[in-house]
Amino acid sequence: MQSEELSAAEALDRATDHLLSLQHPDGWWKGDLETNVTMDAEDLLLRQFLGIRTAEQTAATAAWIRSQQREDGTWSTFHDGPPELSTTVEAYVALKLAGDDPEAPHMRAASAFVRARGGIAAARVFTRIWLALFGWWPWDRLPEMPPEIMYLPKWLPLNIYAFGCWARQTIVPLTVVSAHRPVRPAPFALTELHTDPADPYPERPLAPPTTWDGLFARLDRVLHVYHRYAARPLRRAALAKAGRWIVHRQEADGCWGGIQPPAVYSLIALQLLGYDLDHPVMKAGLASFERFTVHTEDGGRWMEACQSPVWDTGLATIALRDAGLPADHPALLSAVDWMLGEEITTSGDWAVQRPGLAPGGWAFEFENDNYPDIDDTAEVVLALRRVTHPEQSRVDGAVHRAVEWNLGMQSKNGAWGAFDVDNTSTLPNKLPFCDFGEVVDPPSADVTAHVVEMLAEVGRADDPRTRRGVAWLLANQEADGSWFGRWGTNYIYGTGSVLPALVAAGMPVAHPAIRRAVGWLEDRQNPDGGWGEDMRSYEDPVRWSGRGESTASQTAWALMALLAAGEGPDGARNEAVERGVRWLAATQLPEGTWDEPQFTGTGFPWDFSINYHLYRLVFPVTALGRYVHGTPLGGGVR
Repeated sequence: MQSEELSAAEALDRATDHLLSLQHPDGWWKGDLETNVTMDAEDLLLRQFLGIRTAEQTAATAAWIRSQQREDGTWSTFHDGPPELSTTVEAYVALKLAGDDPEAPHMRAASAFVRARGGIAAARVFTRIWLALFGWWPWDRLPEMPPEIMYLPKWLPLNIYAFGCWARQTIVPLTVVSAHRPVRPAPFALTELHTDPADPYPERPLAPPTTWDGLFARLDRVLHVYHRYAARPLRRAALAKAGRWIVHRQEADGCWGGIQPPAVYSLIALQLLGYDLDHPVMKAGLASFERFTVHTEDGGRWMEACQSPVWDTGLATIALRDAGLPADHPALLSAVDWMLGEEITTSGDWAVQRPGLAPGGWAFEFENDNYPDIDDTAEVVLALRRVTHPEQSRVDGAVHRAVEWNLGMQSKNGAWGAFDVDNTSTLPNKLPFCDFGEVVDPPSADVTAHVVEMLAEVGRADDPRTRRGVAWLLANQEADGSWFGRWGTNYIYGTGSVLPALVAAGMPVAHPAIRRAVGWLEDRQNPDGGWGEDMRSYEDPVRWSGRGESTASQTAWALMALLAAGEGPDGARNEAVERGVRWLAATQLPEGTWDEPQFTGTGFPWDFSINYHLYRLVFPVTALGRYVHGTPLGGGVR
């Protein structure tokens, strides 16, 4: 057994050195955030629409998109995932924009797949919106999104604050686009992507009026009539209000919400409202895309949908303390200084539901003051509490503000969502244009667990609000003993988040809920000793819950949960833990990290998957550190 511990210690040392080497001189860490090629295709389409696409950008983006094409000619939304229609449509259009011959084998394979799956007509609404900008799809065959939605009060269903923050920031600019229905000359036709060129724009049959789909489809027909006869003064006022709302929410770095999708639609909307490309708002927005661009060694170019420096820095700080770095190590002090500088002290859209709550906390990104993240705030507090800083009163003040803000953001069911309070209406998801992922932000087990763990860390384990969070977690445990992971894949992630939180909050490791979770993790361990879970568990949990190729991040989540539950090495050694540690040590690369092409992060369950490139390093450091040095309270997973 000693040789195994030494192997774990050696792997931990290599990983720690590598993680330290990645710290930015300003104190932060940030791994690349990889999604799918729709980000890259839409970047080219945006530049085509605005008239700013360059040959150099186009060639580099096309090279990346080609590199991601599967052998069958399609594109998927995650590593080794199934082919996805809308992603393939957008990738094909981008390559055709780049000059690829439709008769080339890779293009013929893609177009054949699109036709076999129903053609453009079967693609999601957001894909067809992009095509409508160039006349490849008619606007009157898209769901109507009137800008007059801006006037709906917050107590009415389907007002803009009924949507999650990411959807809200996308929908508002799209109401402007929908009202203008712009068409820029298409550089080519897309006849080959229709199943029936004689009827390229088939109308979908109406669902029965007694269903939500049928009801909203009929409401959409009414809105299309309204589009033709809307009172011009009201429409102009609504568009102006939407424009002011968009401009007001532009962040200091020029982006919107720190994420790419709202930014592209906001730029289109503002140009339609009369902002020229030399306007400071437009110039800052376009410049922000350069910070989202990743250039590959072979000349490719791809776009991050978002950036995660606050989250990554909090996780890295926790990991390095678990790895044994002193609490006053210069790297950790530098990280704390940077995180303190990122604290949000102004109100944002969250205050619509909590107008009397004082601000505090942190966002996910470099700049996103409108939308601090409950989850990030919990993790940053855990990180700050692990470091001995010379200006402790400054740290204590930030921690106090963050704790009070997080407590104030508790939903009425006792749990926490990521950005808003009680953002739980099911109606937004039923709208015709909401066919791409979650558009609301209900409480989740992983976020709730991180807040509970943070509250326990600051001495609030017995606070009635903490106990309500614990009760919600226990009530939402799956029948098999796991927990659903909203922001990570999936049941391994949820379980890896909840077990450390329950133990930190004082639950004995012999509690039946903890024992069921431990049994589930042991049952899901792969024969090679690691753990993995495929994104398909969101669609098919019966087959895929806790099942998939072993990955470093998911193995680490399982180990963190088992160690928190008292499964060794401090207690009786658990063979599952030993095998998991051996797998991490055996699969580590010479430079100290791990190879992880699999996507283990989640934007929208199933619909939008993420490969956080730092996850493959930061979580194994935490797990190995807790195995080698013992399991502290504080520091969960996301």
